[in-house]
Amino acid sequence: MKPQRPSLTRRALGLTGIAAAAWFSTTGAWAQAKPIVIGLPIAQSGPAGVADHADYLNGAKLAAKEINAAGGVNGRPLELKVFDIDIMTPEGTQATFRKMVDAKVQAIASPFVLIPTPAMEAVSRYKAPYIHGNTQQASLDLVKANPAKYGHIFQIDPPETFYGAGFPAFLEQLQASGGWKPINNKVHIIREQIAYTQTISKSTEEALKSSKFELAKITDIQFPVQDWGPVLQDIRKTGAGVVMVNHWVAAELASFAKQFAANPLPGALVYLQYGPSQPEFLNLSGKAAEGFIWGTVYGAYADKQGKAFREAYRKEYLAKGGVMGLVYTGGGYDTVKLLAQNWKGADPDNFEAVNAGLRKLTYRGVNGFYRFDNPQQAPKHYPMEVKELEQGIAHLFFQVQNGEHQIIAPGAVKQASFKPAPWMGK
Repeated sequence: MKPQRPSLTRRALGLTGIAAAAWFSTTGAWAQAKPIVIGLPIAQSGPAGVADHADYLNGAKLAAKEINAAGGVNGRPLELKVFDIDIMTPEGTQATFRKMVDAKVQAIASPFVLIPTPAMEAVSRYKAPYIHGNTQQASLDLVKANPAKYGHIFQIDPPETFYGAGFPAFLEQLQASGGWKPINNKVHIIREQIAYTQTISKSTEEALKSSKFELAKITDIQFPVQDWGPVLQDIRKTGAGVVMVNHWVAAELASFAKQFAANPLPGALVYLQYGPSQPEFLNLSGKAAEGFIWGTVYGAYADKQGKAFREAYRKEYLAKGGVMGLVYTGGGYDTVKLLAQNWKGADPDNFEAVNAGLRKLTYRGVNGFYRFDNPQQAPKHYPMEVKELEQGIAHLFFQVQNGEHQIIAPGAVKQASFKPAPWMGK
């Protein structure tokens, strides 16, 4: 959801239309095999979503390349067909999804849309699997309430409510570890106004009621944030031991980080919700990013499987250096892989069989463990819904350490321990 990148050209996107099949084709029977077409609604311009969508597309392309290099799915190559989308309006969202229906794709793989209902309505009668990373409880509620209409729709990650529910638990565990001693137990929430961030804020407020921490204040902001000065003054005046910046645009969070680091609230733990996952944050904030914490309910692990994926991704797209996105890169990769696994046992044109197979599927991807055998048709949150890592998707907390993102929680997948930020002192 989140930050903007420059518009993606058709050449940069690659894999559109027939060109996608030709990319992997060889000769003989392979070249003649009917491709399995996956439609991808990818935002190529606009104020939000472009960076995450580009990450997702890259991950999907890498998965398709690996699958096709190994012979495809039952001898058929995968074809990724990209459709531009305006995720900021219901009309733009619905128009793109209707185009994918008209193209008769075998599956729709979407990083996310901001307004889920128009997309779901557009494909309600076309029963090809629609797999998305909306991270929205609203999407899950619609599927649960009307399985006959939406039973072909699957979400690859837990909903946004867990950002709020999981944050106080993280604070308590960090305090209990002895690695962090809060200057006080007050939490100051900086809240952006879209529904997504409002839901996160409300779930955080609710979770704080039963935690050791308490809400000190809520400061509202409006995208785009032109000046962080008044917010920073409010932070210092309130003096809370924890600051949660509930915003999603990487460039604006980078601006916040630079201004806060120049004149910080001494001792405060500062959490920036999600946005630092995108490369723009480190690229723009530079050394000022050191010590900031951020989280995601869905991201690439750093275990053996996750490291192999990260290395392959960097080799494919960042051979000359650069920062890798750590959320939707793995999402696109996992979605294409789990679709391919399911298609091995079900005709891609038999949507009823394909969807039934997805409901029975278990798949361990680079972003966690997937299963859709529940009324919401989404994997479970670890550790709040399932207690075993290999039964769900881990809620990851990162800290910027020495210019890199390091997972500091949960313990089952952590790369490093928490380090006091530069403004915390020794």
